[in-house]
Amino acid sequence: MLLAIDVGNTNIVLGVFEASTLLRSWRLLTLRERTADEVGLMVTGLFAHDHIELGAIAGVVMASVVPPLTPIMEGMSRRYFRRDALVVDPVSNAGMPILYKNPAEVGADRIANSLAAYEQYGRTAGQPLIVADLGTATTFDAVTAKGEYLGGVICPGPQIAAEALFQRAARLPRVDVRKPAAVIGQSTVGAIESGLFYGYLGMVEGLITRMSAELGGQAICIATGGLAEMIAPETPMIHHVDPDLTLHGLRIVWERNH
Repeated sequence: MLLAIDVGNTNIVLGVFEASTLLRSWRLLTLRERTADEVGLMVTGLFAHDHIELGAIAGVVMASVVPPLTPIMEGMSRRYFRRDALVVDPVSNAGMPILYKNPAEVGADRIANSLAAYEQYGRTAGQPLIVADLGTATTFDAVTAKGEYLGGVICPGPQIAAEALFQRAARLPRVDVRKPAAVIGQSTVGAIESGLFYGYLGMVEGLITRMSAELGGQAICIATGGLAEMIAPETPMIHHVDPDLTLHGLRIVWERNH
C-alpha cells in the first residue's frame, strides 16, 4: 500500500492506495504549530478506525506547499511508518517535463494535478489540458498535448476576497461563499454573495477562455479543489471534476520514481 499526503494551506489530505485504487482518504485541518507526534497520533487513529495496518504501508509520497510543515510530516513518516517520504520536487522527480522558466518555483501540488490530469484525461485524447484547482489559492495550470507542464495562473480564492472585504470595509459583514438566489442582490449580504460567487465564476470562465485560446482552442478543463463541485455545474467550460486528482498525481509520481 502507498500513503499519499497533500499538505495544503487549508487542509492536509491523506490517501491510501492499493495499486491504483484509492481505498480511503481523510482531510485534516492545516495547523502549522502541530508536531510530528500530534500528526502521527491523528493519522494512526484514522488508520485504526478504518482497520488499516500501519505496517501495510510500503511507501509514502508527499506534496507540500507549507514549508514549515514539510519536515514535520517527514518526521511523522519516519517515526510512525518507518519510511522516508518521497517529497515531490519539480526539478528532480516531477515525472513530467517542466517548461516553466524556473521549474523550482512550481508548487508540488500543481505538478501532481497536472500529471494526474494528463494520465487520466489527456493522454488518450491528444488534446491540451487546463487544470483548475479551485481552493484557498486558485490555480490554473496548462499541460500540452504531449504531457508537458507549460505554466499557469495563480489567483486568490473567493474566501480570501470575502475576508478582505470584511477587514477593509468597516460596514460590510463577513459572508460565506455560496450561490445566491439571484445575481442582483437586494440586501448587503445578498450583494456580497453575488459578487463573491458570480465574480469568481466569471473569473474562472474568463481565464479558461483565454488559456484555451493560447493552447489552440481545444483544451479539456479538469477542476479539483474544495470549490470545484460548487462552481462546475454553473459553467459548461469545466469538462470533468475530480476531487482526488492531487492524490492520484502523487501516486503517479511515486510509480514513476520506483
